[in-house]
Amino acid sequence: MNKTEMIDAHQHLWVPSEREYSWITPDFGPLFDDFTPERLAPEIEAAGVTGTVLVQAADTYEDTFYMLDIAARYPIVRGVVGWIPFDRPAEARAALQLFAKNPYFKGVRNLTHDYTNSKYQSDDAWILRKEVLETLSMVETAELSLDYVAVNANHIRNVPVLAAKFPGMKIVIDHLAKPDIKNKVFEPWATLMADAAEQSNVYSKVSGLNTASDWENWTFGDWQPYVDHIVSKFGANRVMLGGDWPVATLAGDYVKVWQAQEDVISKFSPEAQEWMRAKTAKKFYNIK
Repeated sequence: MNKTEMIDAHQHLWVPSEREYSWITPDFGPLFDDFTPERLAPEIEAAGVTGTVLVQAADTYEDTFYMLDIAARYPIVRGVVGWIPFDRPAEARAALQLFAKNPYFKGVRNLTHDYTNSKYQSDDAWILRKEVLETLSMVETAELSLDYVAVNANHIRNVPVLAAKFPGMKIVIDHLAKPDIKNKVFEPWATLMADAAEQSNVYSKVSGLNTASDWENWTFGDWQPYVDHIVSKFGANRVMLGGDWPVATLAGDYVKVWQAQEDVISKFSPEAQEWMRAKTAKKFYNIK
Protein backbone atom coordinates (compact mmCIF):
# COMPACT_ATOMS: atom_id res chain seq x y z
CA MET A 1 0.00 0.00 0.00
CA ASN A 2 1.38 3.39 -1.02
CA LYS A 3 2.09 5.95 1.66
CA THR A 4 0.01 9.11 1.78
CA GLU A 5 2.13 11.80 0.16
CA MET A 6 3.21 14.41 2.71
CA ILE A 7 5.62 17.24 1.95
CA ASP A 8 7.34 19.09 4.77
CA ALA A 9 7.64 22.47 3.07
CA HIS A 10 9.85 24.07 5.71
CA GLN A 11 12.83 22.21 7.08
CA HIS A 12 16.25 23.48 8.10
CA LEU A 13 19.61 21.77 8.37
CA TRP A 14 22.66 23.47 9.79
CA VAL A 15 26.16 22.48 10.81
CA PRO A 16 27.86 25.27 12.82
CA SER A 17 30.91 23.06 13.22
CA GLU A 18 31.50 23.50 9.48
CA ARG A 19 30.08 26.92 8.53
CA GLU A 20 28.81 30.14 10.09
CA TYR A 21 25.19 30.84 10.99
CA SER A 22 25.33 34.34 12.42
CA TRP A 23 22.16 34.14 14.53
CA ILE A 24 22.77 30.65 15.97
CA THR A 25 24.75 31.39 19.11
CA PRO A 26 25.11 29.57 22.45
CA ASP A 27 22.23 31.74 23.69
CA PHE A 28 19.92 29.55 21.62
CA GLY A 29 20.67 26.57 23.83
CA PRO A 30 19.82 23.28 22.10
CA LEU A 31 19.78 24.91 18.65
CA PHE A 32 23.51 25.61 18.94
CA ASP A 33 24.38 22.20 17.58
CA ASP A 34 24.78 20.29 14.31
CA PHE A 35 21.46 19.29 12.76
CA THR A 36 22.07 16.91 9.87
CA PRO A 37 19.80 14.74 7.71
CA GLU A 38 21.03 11.65 9.55
CA ARG A 39 19.84 13.11 12.83
CA LEU A 40 16.36 13.78 11.47
CA ALA A 41 15.90 10.62 9.39
CA PRO A 42 14.28 8.42 12.09
CA GLU A 43 11.77 11.13 12.98
CA ILE A 44 10.92 11.83 9.34
CA GLU A 45 10.09 8.17 8.89
CA ALA A 46 8.06 8.00 12.11
CA ALA A 47 6.06 11.08 11.09
CA GLY A 48 5.23 9.60 7.69
CA VAL A 49 6.68 12.53 5.75
CA THR A 50 7.57 11.52 2.18
CA GLY A 51 9.39 14.62 0.94
CA THR A 52 10.94 17.82 2.25
CA VAL A 53 11.92 21.31 1.17
CA LEU A 54 15.09 22.69 2.73
CA VAL A 55 14.97 26.40 3.59
CA GLN A 56 17.93 28.69 4.11
CA ALA A 57 19.16 29.29 7.64
CA ALA A 58 21.94 31.80 6.85
CA ASP A 59 22.45 34.72 4.50
CA THR A 60 25.42 32.97 2.92
CA TYR A 61 26.30 31.02 -0.19
CA GLU A 62 27.83 28.31 2.02
CA ASP A 63 24.43 27.48 3.49
CA THR A 64 22.87 27.24 0.03
CA PHE A 65 25.62 25.04 -1.38
CA TYR A 66 25.33 22.77 1.67
CA MET A 67 21.59 22.32 1.09
CA LEU A 68 22.06 21.66 -2.63
CA ASP A 69 24.64 18.99 -1.81
CA ILE A 70 22.22 17.35 0.63
CA ALA A 71 19.45 17.47 -1.97
CA ALA A 72 21.65 15.70 -4.52
CA ARG A 73 22.44 12.89 -2.07
CA TYR A 74 19.17 12.37 -0.17
CA PRO A 75 16.12 11.48 -2.30
CA ILE A 76 13.66 12.68 0.33
CA VAL A 77 14.72 16.30 -0.38
CA ARG A 78 12.55 17.64 -3.17
CA GLY A 79 13.66 21.26 -3.27
CA VAL A 80 15.85 23.99 -1.81
CA VAL A 81 15.04 27.60 -0.92
CA GLY A 82 18.42 29.28 -1.02
CA TRP A 83 20.02 32.66 -0.56
CA ILE A 84 21.09 35.34 -2.98
CA PRO A 85 22.02 38.89 -1.90
CA PHE A 86 18.75 40.77 -2.39
CA ASP A 87 20.45 44.12 -1.79
CA ARG A 88 23.22 43.58 -4.37
CA PRO A 89 21.44 43.16 -7.72
CA ALA A 90 24.51 42.72 -9.93
CA GLU A 91 25.84 39.93 -7.72
CA ALA A 92 22.36 38.46 -7.37
CA ARG A 93 22.08 38.22 -11.15
CA ALA A 94 25.24 36.13 -11.33
CA ALA A 95 24.10 33.96 -8.44
CA LEU A 96 20.73 33.34 -10.08
CA GLN A 97 22.37 32.37 -13.34
CA LEU A 98 24.36 29.74 -11.44
CA PHE A 99 21.69 28.42 -9.09
CA ALA A 100 18.88 28.33 -11.65
CA LYS A 101 20.76 25.55 -13.47
CA ASN A 102 20.30 23.27 -10.45
CA PRO A 103 16.97 21.38 -10.59
CA TYR A 104 16.68 21.43 -6.79
CA PHE A 105 16.87 25.23 -6.53
CA LYS A 106 13.24 26.32 -6.25
CA GLY A 107 13.20 29.71 -4.55
CA VAL A 108 14.96 32.35 -2.49
CA ARG A 109 14.82 33.86 0.96
CA ASN A 110 16.74 36.38 3.08
CA LEU A 111 16.57 36.59 6.87
CA THR A 112 14.87 39.96 6.69
CA HIS A 113 13.58 39.66 10.26
CA ASP A 114 17.06 39.14 11.76
CA TYR A 115 17.82 42.59 13.11
CA THR A 116 20.97 41.29 14.80
CA ASN A 117 22.33 41.57 11.25
CA SER A 118 23.27 45.23 10.79
CA LYS A 119 22.54 45.21 7.06
CA TYR A 120 18.79 45.20 7.73
CA GLN A 121 19.11 48.37 9.88
CA SER A 122 16.01 47.35 11.89
CA ASP A 123 13.98 48.33 8.82
CA ASP A 124 10.58 46.60 8.56
CA ALA A 125 10.36 47.77 4.95
CA TRP A 126 13.83 46.59 3.88
CA ILE A 127 12.24 44.19 1.40
CA LEU A 128 10.79 47.19 -0.48
CA ARG A 129 14.10 49.00 -1.02
CA LYS A 130 14.88 49.87 -4.64
CA GLU A 131 17.86 47.54 -4.97
CA VAL A 132 15.93 44.66 -3.38
CA LEU A 133 13.03 45.15 -5.78
CA GLU A 134 15.50 45.06 -8.68
CA THR A 135 16.69 41.66 -7.51
CA LEU A 136 13.16 40.36 -6.96
CA SER A 137 12.31 41.35 -10.52
CA MET A 138 15.05 38.95 -11.64
CA VAL A 139 13.66 36.26 -9.34
CA GLU A 140 10.28 36.67 -11.03
CA THR A 141 11.87 36.43 -14.49
CA ALA A 142 13.69 33.24 -13.43
CA GLU A 143 10.32 31.74 -12.40
CA LEU A 144 11.52 31.17 -8.85
CA SER A 145 9.52 31.74 -5.67
CA LEU A 146 10.01 33.94 -2.62
CA ASP A 147 9.76 32.75 0.98
CA TYR A 148 9.09 35.79 3.14
CA VAL A 149 9.68 35.89 6.88
CA ALA A 150 7.05 38.13 8.46
CA VAL A 151 7.07 38.44 12.24
CA ASN A 152 5.10 41.67 12.80
CA ALA A 153 2.25 43.67 11.31
CA ASN A 154 4.49 45.90 9.20
CA HIS A 155 6.10 42.87 7.59
CA ILE A 156 2.68 41.51 6.59
CA ARG A 157 1.76 44.89 5.09
CA ASN A 158 4.69 44.52 2.69
CA VAL A 159 3.27 41.35 1.17
CA PRO A 160 0.40 42.77 -0.94
CA VAL A 161 2.80 45.45 -2.21
CA LEU A 162 5.31 42.82 -3.34
CA ALA A 163 2.60 40.61 -4.81
CA ALA A 164 1.19 43.48 -6.90
CA LYS A 165 4.65 44.52 -8.13
CA PHE A 166 5.56 40.95 -9.13
CA PRO A 167 2.36 39.15 -10.15
CA GLY A 168 4.37 36.38 -11.81
CA MET A 169 6.29 35.53 -8.64
CA LYS A 170 4.76 33.19 -6.07
CA ILE A 171 5.25 34.39 -2.49
CA VAL A 172 4.75 32.34 0.65
CA ILE A 173 4.44 33.83 4.12
CA ASP A 174 6.44 31.60 6.44
CA HIS A 175 4.94 30.44 9.77
CA LEU A 176 1.60 32.22 9.20
CA ALA A 177 3.57 35.39 10.03
CA LYS A 178 3.98 34.21 13.63
CA PRO A 179 0.67 35.25 15.23
CA ASP A 180 0.75 35.66 19.02
CA ILE A 181 -1.02 32.39 19.74
CA LYS A 182 0.25 32.23 23.30
CA ASN A 183 -1.72 35.35 24.24
CA LYS A 184 -4.62 34.60 21.87
CA VAL A 185 -4.07 37.81 19.90
CA PHE A 186 -6.02 37.80 16.62
CA GLU A 187 -5.91 41.39 15.35
CA PRO A 188 -4.45 43.11 13.41
CA TRP A 189 -2.92 39.81 12.24
CA ALA A 190 -6.19 38.38 10.90
CA THR A 191 -7.14 41.46 8.87
CA LEU A 192 -3.64 41.88 7.43
CA MET A 193 -3.40 38.22 6.42
CA ALA A 194 -6.81 38.48 4.77
CA ASP A 195 -5.53 41.49 2.83
CA ALA A 196 -2.48 39.50 1.71
CA ALA A 197 -4.69 36.60 0.64
CA GLU A 198 -6.50 38.83 -1.86
CA GLN A 199 -3.40 38.58 -4.07
CA SER A 200 -3.65 35.23 -5.88
CA ASN A 201 0.13 34.73 -5.98
CA VAL A 202 0.42 34.79 -2.16
CA TYR A 203 0.49 31.54 -0.17
CA SER A 204 0.90 30.70 3.53
CA LYS A 205 2.75 28.05 5.53
CA VAL A 206 1.26 26.36 8.56
CA SER A 207 4.61 26.02 10.31
CA GLY A 208 6.39 27.17 13.45
CA LEU A 209 3.13 27.49 15.40
CA ASN A 210 4.30 25.54 18.45
CA THR A 211 6.98 28.16 19.13
CA ALA A 212 4.35 30.90 18.78
CA SER A 213 2.33 29.16 21.52
CA ASP A 214 2.90 28.41 25.19
CA TRP A 215 6.01 26.27 24.85
CA GLU A 216 5.13 24.06 27.81
CA ASN A 217 1.40 23.52 27.36
CA TRP A 218 0.39 23.97 23.72
CA THR A 219 -2.05 21.77 21.83
CA PHE A 220 -3.18 21.92 18.22
CA GLY A 221 -6.46 23.34 19.52
CA ASP A 222 -4.60 26.56 20.32
CA TRP A 223 -3.78 26.87 16.61
CA GLN A 224 -7.22 26.02 15.26
CA PRO A 225 -8.73 29.55 15.04
CA TYR A 226 -5.63 30.81 13.23
CA VAL A 227 -5.49 27.91 10.78
CA ASP A 228 -9.24 28.12 10.16
CA HIS A 229 -8.88 31.80 9.30
CA ILE A 230 -5.98 31.18 6.92
CA VAL A 231 -7.74 28.35 5.09
CA SER A 232 -10.92 30.41 4.79
CA LYS A 233 -9.02 33.33 3.25
CA PHE A 234 -6.34 31.61 1.15
CA GLY A 235 -8.08 28.35 0.29
CA ALA A 236 -6.42 24.98 0.87
CA ASN A 237 -4.68 25.18 -2.51
CA ARG A 238 -2.57 28.09 -1.19
CA VAL A 239 -1.77 26.61 2.23
CA MET A 240 1.05 24.12 2.96
CA LEU A 241 2.52 22.42 6.02
CA GLY A 242 6.07 22.85 7.35
CA GLY A 243 7.75 21.17 10.31
CA ASP A 244 10.28 23.98 10.99
CA TRP A 245 12.81 21.47 12.31
CA PRO A 246 15.02 21.95 14.29
CA VAL A 247 13.57 25.26 15.59
CA ALA A 248 10.42 23.33 16.47
CA THR A 249 12.39 21.24 18.99
CA LEU A 250 12.35 24.21 21.36
CA ALA A 251 8.75 23.26 22.16
CA GLY A 252 8.33 19.62 21.20
CA ASP A 253 9.79 17.05 18.86
CA TYR A 254 9.35 16.54 15.14
CA VAL A 255 6.81 13.73 15.35
CA LYS A 256 4.67 15.54 17.92
CA VAL A 257 4.65 18.77 15.92
CA TRP A 258 3.89 17.03 12.64
CA GLN A 259 1.03 15.08 14.21
CA ALA A 260 -0.40 18.32 15.59
CA GLN A 261 -0.34 19.79 12.11
CA GLU A 262 -2.18 16.73 10.83
CA ASP A 263 -4.71 17.14 13.62
CA VAL A 264 -5.30 20.85 12.99
CA ILE A 265 -6.24 20.22 9.34
CA SER A 266 -8.23 17.03 10.01
CA LYS A 267 -11.55 18.92 10.13
CA PHE A 268 -11.27 19.92 6.48
CA SER A 269 -12.41 17.87 3.50
CA PRO A 270 -10.19 15.03 2.21
CA GLU A 271 -9.45 17.09 -0.91
CA ALA A 272 -8.44 20.13 1.15
CA GLN A 273 -6.19 17.97 3.30
CA GLU A 274 -4.50 16.57 0.17
CA TRP A 275 -3.69 20.09 -0.94
CA MET A 276 -2.26 21.12 2.42
CA ARG A 277 -0.29 17.89 2.91
CA ALA A 278 1.45 17.88 -0.45
CA LYS A 279 -0.26 19.33 -3.51
CA THR A 280 0.16 23.00 -2.56
CA ALA A 281 3.89 22.61 -1.84
CA LYS A 282 4.40 20.75 -5.12
CA LYS A 283 2.54 23.45 -7.02
CA PHE A 284 4.31 26.32 -5.28
CA TYR A 285 7.84 24.91 -5.58
CA ASN A 286 7.35 23.27 -8.99
CA ILE A 287 8.07 19.83 -7.60
CA LYS A 288 7.44 17.08 -10.12
